[in-house]
Amino acid sequence: MPRADRRLVLLGLVWAIGLLASGWSPFDRATWWMEVAPVLIAFPLLVTTRRRLAFTDLALVLIGLHGLVLMLGGAYTYARVPIGFAVQDWLHLARNPYDRFGHLMQGFVPAIVLRELLIRGGGIAHRLLAPAVLGFCLAISALYELLEFGAAMALGQGADAFLGTQGDPWDTQWDMLMCLTGAALALLTLSRPHDRQIARAEEDQIGRP
Repeated sequence: MPRADRRLVLLGLVWAIGLLASGWSPFDRATWWMEVAPVLIAFPLLVTTRRRLAFTDLALVLIGLHGLVLMLGGAYTYARVPIGFAVQDWLHLARNPYDRFGHLMQGFVPAIVLRELLIRGGGIAHRLLAPAVLGFCLAISALYELLEFGAAMALGQGADAFLGTQGDPWDTQWDMLMCLTGAALALLTLSRPHDRQIARAEEDQIGRP
């Protein structure tokens, strides 16, 4: 079995266990479906595109972690995740911060994925890479907020668990700021190791019959 396939099998097993655990008895079943939907979409895409583009280990590990973050949020809803309450007490915060962490990951992980797609796809100047990634991530965040808005309009009070605003009138703005911060952190901390992994991945692809 090719290495790319082995990695996806491992990811599939980890995600399957996570989905079973988080979906066994979630706080709200409709919210669970909405929160884990990106996982259910992402895995088939990774499988169908594995021959044309096998992501680096770094990107794939981050994708896997992001999926688990979504599953945990789906199980409890973001406002009720237990580890969030522990952090809230520890830091004396006014609200459960797991939702903020989730939106930080919404920028951190896509930044690396988008960076890899842009580099390996070519056609973009290096000086434009970071602005393009940051802009894409902010656009993703804005789109997600619009989806939340649509869910709120469609479900009314039933969307409260999905929105997770916890009474904050500036929740939408904070969500987008956390996403942008996560994207910037990813670029600042992971660009160099990511470049090395991309170089190895392209060498492997050239040497593959």
